[in-house]
Amino acid sequence: MSLQWRRRPLLGTPVGWSDAVHPVLRNVYAARGVLTPADAEHRLQRLLRPDGLGGLEAAVALLAEAIRTDAAIVVAGDYDCDGATGTALAVRGLRMLGARRVDYAIPNRFLHGYGLSAALVDTLQPAPQLIVTVDNGVASVEGVAAARARGIRVIVTDHHLPGERLPAADAIVNPNLPGDGFPSKHLAGVGVMFYLLLALRAQLFPQGESAGRAARETDPADRTPPGGRPDLSALLDLVALGTVADLVPLDFNNRVLVEAGLRRIRAGRACPGIGALLELSRREPALLSAADLGFAVAPRINAAGRLQDMRLGVACLLAEDAATARRHAERLDAINQERRALQASMVEEARVRVSADDLAGDAVGVALYERSWHAGVVGLVASQLKERLHRPVIAFAPVDGGETSELRGSGRSIAGFHLRDALALIDARQPGLIVRFGGHAMAAGLTLRREDFPRFAHAFDAVARERLPEEALHAVLHTDGELPPGAFGVDLARQLQAGGPWGQGFPEPLFDNVFDCRRWRLLGDRHWQLELHDPRDGVRYDAVLFNPQEAEPPPRLRAAYELVLDTWQGRERLRLRLRHIAPA
Repeated sequence: MSLQWRRRPLLGTPVGWSDAVHPVLRNVYAARGVLTPADAEHRLQRLLRPDGLGGLEAAVALLAEAIRTDAAIVVAGDYDCDGATGTALAVRGLRMLGARRVDYAIPNRFLHGYGLSAALVDTLQPAPQLIVTVDNGVASVEGVAAARARGIRVIVTDHHLPGERLPAADAIVNPNLPGDGFPSKHLAGVGVMFYLLLALRAQLFPQGESAGRAARETDPADRTPPGGRPDLSALLDLVALGTVADLVPLDFNNRVLVEAGLRRIRAGRACPGIGALLELSRREPALLSAADLGFAVAPRINAAGRLQDMRLGVACLLAEDAATARRHAERLDAINQERRALQASMVEEARVRVSADDLAGDAVGVALYERSWHAGVVGLVASQLKERLHRPVIAFAPVDGGETSELRGSGRSIAGFHLRDALALIDARQPGLIVRFGGHAMAAGLTLRREDFPRFAHAFDAVARERLPEEALHAVLHTDGELPPGAFGVDLARQLQAGGPWGQGFPEPLFDNVFDCRRWRLLGDRHWQLELHDPRDGVRYDAVLFNPQEAEPPPRLRAAYELVLDTWQGRERLRLRLRHIAPA
């Protein structure tokens, strides 16, 4: 795969910044559309009000009635980290707001399929009076119908793109419904649920502040909620984790939510479950970044839904004491280790298949299936192959370990190719080929009959060829340009670290310089530790590169790197975290 290096253009002129803000950080912000200090003020007071989010009025009325009548409520979540955090958030939040009979149900992907299925509804014994979905439901036409047939009311909260037909729910809250007026379309499922709780609190506890001001919250470090109202800011650690884990774009509103959650965790006020997962992953809460949530905490929760039962993840997040949380977190950590070994084996098999079939040079839309693969891990295989090939990839495995004739696929896409729309096009052209599908632009899932895999693979490649021009198949590495001599320093690294939260759609600052590699050594058995020298002034820098593709570094190299601070025994030191290298 060829890689083109490009500098991110500035999207305007930075204005109004104080001299204390490093010029490099100002330009980093400007390349992401943040041009003034106000654009970088991620205070909760600037959170968007819930007013424009469609469906809230009906959903709030149903929940208020359920709380008043002491009705049984079941929160129906999804089996990924967004769904788990959203489920825990809903259970905690509804209890804080007065609900006494709240339980939760998470589908087992191998038994019930995705979302609020009819099979999941059948497991709810005795039947609740109300089901509230989190991070799913907008495609659950049959499941909602099954619930309504049993006399159960249903509130759908979701953020996925709707299909042609909406479920006949009593209320649907989803910023991505056609015509919905909410300005931010990038809320994760956990974010949508948080907004519903804010609106519900404003209805149930209107005293003290107007509902609008209440929706903007107080500082999460404040333990005293205004007017005696429940302090929903206590749930923002869950919102931050689910938002980062689901890889939704970090627009301004999502950055406000994530930063507020990070502040809570850094202050030592995370829920016991998140605290235990951070401890097991050897992350220091006081120094936590959004990347730590995405790379250390989220995979341990996701592993439960991939290999076993996501109820384990929700139980960890709902644990009320450190000892219980630790027991759950240790189980999640063990499952994650199993997941990593399984993933490594499957990715290697996929890599061999791609090389043997010359898929990288032939197919534009890549579809792979192996009978021995695990359905819970195929999305990770697709993700790694997508990075390697710079092609949209869908990986398939048998449902139920091959007990049925169906395959479950999970896909990942590249810029310029809307994966869910591509599946919708295939479904329109060849009705019945896809049993069911759903998802986003960059990630989607589907179910096929096993005998239809060759036909689907051909159709997927054909649509990819239609919709992806040749230039889109060349990966582009965007950097923030070259750091000048003298700009490297602890102060800049500290400002960059504090300047986030960085993540999807608001990428971590990445710089691009030429260095001389004077010496290097293996770090563990897979990584490199390097001593680099700037040929412009001879200054030496420590660097690290994880999982290099090359056998050894070239003597002079071009590096894309992050400027980071390592803290060891209370001392800070500058380090370059290399992301890509090439001979210079």
